[in-house]
Amino acid sequence: MATSPNTSRTTPHILIVGGGYVGMYTALRLQRRLRSGEATITIVDPQSFMTYQPFLPEVAAGHIEARHVVVPLRRVLPKARVLNGRVVSVDHAHHVATVRPVSGPATEISYDYLVMAPGSVSRTLPIPGLAEHGIGFKNVAEAIHLRNHVLARIDAAASTDDEAVRRRALTFVFVGGGFAGVEALAELEDMARGALKYHPDLRPQDMRWVLVEASDRILPEVGDRMGRYTVEELRRRGIDVRLNTRLTSAVDRRVVLDDGTEFEAGTLVWTAGVKPNPLNRSTDLPLDRQGRIVATEYLTVEGADDAFVAGDCGAVPDLTRPGEFCAPNAQHAVRQARRLADNIVATLRGGERTAYRHSYAGSVASLGLYRGVAHVYGVKLRGFAAWFMHRTYHLSRVPTLNRKVRVVADWTLALFFRRETVSLNGIERPRAEFELASGQDRAA
Repeated sequence: MATSPNTSRTTPHILIVGGGYVGMYTALRLQRRLRSGEATITIVDPQSFMTYQPFLPEVAAGHIEARHVVVPLRRVLPKARVLNGRVVSVDHAHHVATVRPVSGPATEISYDYLVMAPGSVSRTLPIPGLAEHGIGFKNVAEAIHLRNHVLARIDAAASTDDEAVRRRALTFVFVGGGFAGVEALAELEDMARGALKYHPDLRPQDMRWVLVEASDRILPEVGDRMGRYTVEELRRRGIDVRLNTRLTSAVDRRVVLDDGTEFEAGTLVWTAGVKPNPLNRSTDLPLDRQGRIVATEYLTVEGADDAFVAGDCGAVPDLTRPGEFCAPNAQHAVRQARRLADNIVATLRGGERTAYRHSYAGSVASLGLYRGVAHVYGVKLRGFAAWFMHRTYHLSRVPTLNRKVRVVADWTLALFFRRETVSLNGIERPRAEFELASGQDRAA
């Protein structure tokens, strides 16, 4: 195992585990507030970019170019050292983290201050067939894959006269009624409906879109009233919304629900929640029963004043609701990151830390082009007004002016030109044709 060469430094070293919302925004704030030579910053993440996840449904639907929702870490963090790799363990007692880089041997990195922000991973269940056929929806690669997959299923349905094959290809199932599931389904259904204009043999009613939710409502963050409106809106569009229903099997792409319904589906998308990153269990930091790192109201790790935590991987107390914890969403992550960075600066300078207290702004959700729901500061909106607020709010939160301009450019072009509905499924196996040609040459 190699050892990082910076173990003999005298300048305090801040190690940030994870380059998502918390990691990137913490580093941004630190490089703005720290004086020259006051501390060094290292951020470790398998990817070289941060993804603005609220725009993934629009990436999947083709409204926004995929490259415009990712922020290059090295470009926005010139004063930090960015390592592409995965932290596999943290020994905070000795202030050492073990990093496995993208290539090469594992490395031990020592630090003075630790920021744990590895985020979350999809929370799956041991459902037969799910691992083989399910598609997640947490990153750009999955959004691009889902877009290509849905369009490829439409192409396949239009290229066959077999009714069973066509029915299977045009059946799309989404499990999970939170923001990710509802927005992804709504945007993709809207896209697919537009794509059928180029397939005269297919009709919108030939498609079957199913939303499966285990609880008795969807989008609980926008309130009961807006949640019920969303169900009604989706059903009005012909989408089959199944509440109080669970997926029990997906073997051979045959979907089985616990209400006795069975049917074949060419697409199964799993968005039924998240769980803390498994890395948490490879540390000596205190965890709660859900595997989250226990945090104080100052965003320090309980019992460790030189370790900080925020975002999905931490159990951060919600001071506005005593006894509860902050929800794992982007709104909290961004605001926690700023407070966390300020508390690190205060610690370095011998000042006092400030507790994280957040006034909940509300929630917005897109239901396809010109449709949405919103519950912001007590005001409930739906339809075009909510859709416009969704875009306006998230545009204001996209990091860097560069990305804001590019997103607006995408939206502006979409006003004048129809979106592309071409499946680039081949990019997932770029060497397939070359391998086929090579095999034919060998056979000859």
